[in-house]
Amino acid sequence: MSMTDPVADLLTRIRNASHAGHESVSIPCSRLKLDILRLLKEEGFIMSFQEQHDGPHATIRVQIRYDASKKGVIRGIQRISRPSRRVYVRRDQIPFVRNGLGLAILTTPKGVLTDREARREGVGGEILCYIW
Repeated sequence: MSMTDPVADLLTRIRNASHAGHESVSIPCSRLKLDILRLLKEEGFIMSFQEQHDGPHATIRVQIRYDASKKGVIRGIQRISRPSRRVYVRRDQIPFVRNGLGLAILTTPKGVLTDREARREGVGGEILCYIW
């Protein structure tokens, strides 16, 4: 099976695991995914993640975060830029997700950043996803 959109796969696995109430989920490893997960951890959407080198391919084990009522902290994830339709924004066009309550993740010349960091750094880029 060839995967055309590994970022969408990452987001879907996290969304599904969260809805199903799983403690953690395994995801094939890549540098971009590690950068995205680092932001999700910093912003409090996931508990933690570890790289694992068990088999022939490295994987990432992601610990899903739940609130006191055992509901997933992640209420929604939306893939924005896809391989078939890339979405780029200038620095003055970076959207506010859910009036600032959500988060946009962008790839920029300064690396993978949240919408807030990109505004502060004064850079635009490709919008990977929204999360709230």
